[in-house]
Amino acid sequence: MIYPKCAECKDKPCTRGETDPSILPAFCPIKNHKEVIDEVSERYASSDIYDFFLKSALTEKQAYEPEPYRENEIAIPVRPRVKELSAFAGLIGAKRLGLAFCSGLADEAGRASAILRDHGLDIVSVVCSCGALDKTALGIPADYKMRKPEVFEAACNPLLQAELLNRSETDFNIIVGLCVGHDMLFTRHSKAPVTTLIVKDRFTGHNPLISLYTRYHRFIR
Repeated sequence: MIYPKCAECKDKPCTRGETDPSILPAFCPIKNHKEVIDEVSERYASSDIYDFFLKSALTEKQAYEPEPYRENEIAIPVRPRVKELSAFAGLIGAKRLGLAFCSGLADEAGRASAILRDHGLDIVSVVCSCGALDKTALGIPADYKMRKPEVFEAACNPLLQAELLNRSETDFNIIVGLCVGHDMLFTRHSKAPVTTLIVKDRFTGHNPLISLYTRYHRFIR
């Protein structure tokens, strides 16, 4: 199999509707996996996917000024992601949202919860340390603790976060700063769709984009 490597494509001809194999890079899925593209395209017609996909496109459109813009002009955004979440919830008829957050971002989670509640949504929230279990109680070696091995250190509990939100029958769930790996476990075990409001990046103050643009971060070992 020739694996897609779209991040290495400099020109992104697909964004212009270009499908001529002669101008596509050797790793392009359009050149190598046309049958997969056709097969997947048909899936959007199913009722459970189409409505969700349609509302996603409308949310994208409504994120910018309503006036049409000419070619080469930059569309002007009109709302932040937290507002997009409430708007999307309204479009799909979601009433109860789950918030799975890190204890280190408790203030941010509280602010997000308040904003979403102000938009008429019922917010169910679960902190990562819920359960009050020491890391060793879940099989983590004591020397993996960040502090003294003999001192209580609450374990992150993404499976419990997912289960409590599953039982709350949330319409979709929002990640606020879960650790790498914990976020994947949470997403894997959540019955409801999952999106992210804040990505944890301790080094950059939760702004991971900055590391892609500065040489200082690039060479960190």
